[in-house]
Amino acid sequence: MTTTRENGSLYTNVVNGIATLEFGHSASNSFPSVLLERLEKELQSLSKDKEVKVIILKSEGEKAFCAGASFDELLAVENMQQGEVFFSGFANVINAMRSCKKLIIGRIHGKTVGGGVGLAAACDYCFATEQAAIKLSELSIGIGPFVIAPAVRRKIGVGALAELTLAAHEWKNAYWAQEKGLFARVFDTISEMDKELNFFAEKLASYNPSALNEMKKALWEGTENWDSLLQERAAISGELVLSDFTRKALSKIKNK
Repeated sequence: MTTTRENGSLYTNVVNGIATLEFGHSASNSFPSVLLERLEKELQSLSKDKEVKVIILKSEGEKAFCAGASFDELLAVENMQQGEVFFSGFANVINAMRSCKKLIIGRIHGKTVGGGVGLAAACDYCFATEQAAIKLSELSIGIGPFVIAPAVRRKIGVGALAELTLAAHEWKNAYWAQEKGLFARVFDTISEMDKELNFFAEKLASYNPSALNEMKKALWEGTENWDSLLQERAAISGELVLSDFTRKALSKIKNK
């Protein structure tokens, strides 16, 4: 069942040390700023929760996994400060995922665009279905995936990042994403994926928590400057979104 709440929904369920964190929004599981802020705070809370050994990040329904940031909020940006605040939403969530003491497993069940690709990249391990195609279309509207690019590059490398971002009109399928390292495993169906994901999460949750935490640190080594880096990238996007090119592109999309 998909949420009808204007600002979306966020639920956490903890069973046997596994925290399932589920977000949802009626607009293809996109993120208004308030929902990104809630997700950031929930990740910070789960990081400190001694009962939680591992986190599963998922979204509602069986269609899109995540359509990125709220299009309506993007249209409403009127100045650079508002633009920076808007784009810092995903920056803050990615940094919360990076600094979270618990390993995060992504459950990517459907198409993923923009910031949603950043979420997948910031997970420590991703399960996906064949339906989980990805696209970074930002260049086509005059901006770029600058905030999420460090997370995506960390997973798939600069060559694949260029392939994904410069072909802004193209969908890349789940097997491409697996080959490049974004997805660890790809399944034919959601039920097959969930069976293996749950088994994997239970195994992880049975391991030494201190070892898991140290492994998390090792995986993210070299990203210590991201608090400032992602904020700088948000400022770049916040300036570009005010350009005539982007305003015209957004207007065309809105009036379709």
